[in-house]
Amino acid sequence: MIYLKPIAALPLIALVAACANSGANYTPVIDGPVSANYNADLASCQSLAASQPAFDGSSAGAAAAGAGLGAASSVIWNDNSDNLGEAAAIGAVAGLTSNAIKKNQNKESIVKNCMRNRGYNVVG
Repeated sequence: MIYLKPIAALPLIALVAACANSGANYTPVIDGPVSANYNADLASCQSLAASQPAFDGSSAGAAAAGAGLGAASSVIWNDNSDNLGEAAAIGAVAGLTSNAIKKNQNKESIVKNCMRNRGYNVVG
């Protein structure tokens, strides 16, 4: 398990990146003309998406599942429990990262749907 420590930083970096570039800041691609209220509508939709929590009960479940999977895989692959805590921590961070990415995608969907409901032809 010599390579475990450098690899351990990857999920943490991904988690920070997922939180820093929030889906609430998403600007959808609009096909066709936009109204004079476009900027106000976009800001309102982005505000709605930003009001959604970044972490909730599902985040704790994702962290727990990741920790369990990390610990179990460490025991199976290494045939011992020497790095059990480290593997569980890496798994927990990976679980949180996956949950943060999912929340980010949900916020983008909120922005897209909100803009559609305001009459814009959102294509992406």
